[in-house]
Amino acid sequence: MSFKAEYIWIDGTAPTAKLRSKTRVLADGAELPLWGFDGSSTNQALGNASDCVLKPVFTCQDPIRGGDNVLVLCEVLDTAMAPHPTNTRALLTPVADQFADQEPIFGIEQEYTFFADNRPLGFPVGGFPAPQGGYYCGVGSDEIFGRAIVEKHLDHCLAAGLAICGINAEVMPGQWEFQIGPVDAVTASDHLWIARWLLYRTAEDFGVAATLDPKPVRGDWNGAGAHTNFSTRAMREGYEPIITACEALGENVLEHVHNYGAGIEGRLTGQHETAPWNVFSYGASDRGASVRIPWQVEVEQKGYIEDRRPNANCDPYVVTRLVVNTCCSALEKAGQA
Repeated sequence: MSFKAEYIWIDGTAPTAKLRSKTRVLADGAELPLWGFDGSSTNQALGNASDCVLKPVFTCQDPIRGGDNVLVLCEVLDTAMAPHPTNTRALLTPVADQFADQEPIFGIEQEYTFFADNRPLGFPVGGFPAPQGGYYCGVGSDEIFGRAIVEKHLDHCLAAGLAICGINAEVMPGQWEFQIGPVDAVTASDHLWIARWLLYRTAEDFGVAATLDPKPVRGDWNGAGAHTNFSTRAMREGYEPIITACEALGENVLEHVHNYGAGIEGRLTGQHETAPWNVFSYGASDRGASVRIPWQVEVEQKGYIEDRRPNANCDPYVVTRLVVNTCCSALEKAGQA
């Protein structure tokens, strides 16, 4: 007997990397081996030295194929077994280890948009639907488009054992969100990448494309983000560390924004529930701030913060690394770790 292992990796496409995958058939009981691929076809190598290596780092059940089949998330290495320049996971893990004693955890809200026939699902041919407003968390076929895909994707993520904790319809027709967490930085990022792959693969069966474009429709429509909720043990126990973390993020504005996803200037305009990309602010219950402190956090004087700046197309390995490094370093320096 044998089983199928779907090897999944992140390619070198710029400015936004894509997911790639291919199938390996293995004998029952076999360990997952290193594997290779043609990096010249994924923007990760030149044709005269095209071999790249896939190293399995996270495995879960394959909910689409079922049975004993698995999904295998891989890091990309070069043939000297060193992390490939596109391997952002390899940059996150030492930072996560360095600050593990602070117990940082994340919840990431992944927004996305369904497209069919080159327009968002629910948009009429050659025109626009009613203005946004009624679609958010809506119900009914006049306001909700793609629910069958969303429900199937949720079932797949649950069957795979991912840390998915919710879904909802978003502000624009055909726009949805799922949430991963609360878990540590590496787990949140691994699970988000697999959940993205499952989203694309599930939508494929319906003849629909899912996009993480941060501004899929220009004009008076909300963009798509990956709002990143973050806390450490100290933040979950007191309010002063929360303010320290917010202030630290305000001292590293451009470093974060320039690594929070391509096209961020088109989304973070100061409108549509965003702060301007080059101006930092934080505040309680303020969805127009760069970083929101939830109202119950201010009331209880403990909890978490929400960095609202990351784009839907961000690399979660990069975002979580920057947030952990910035906030945990500041908390350590302030004696609040």
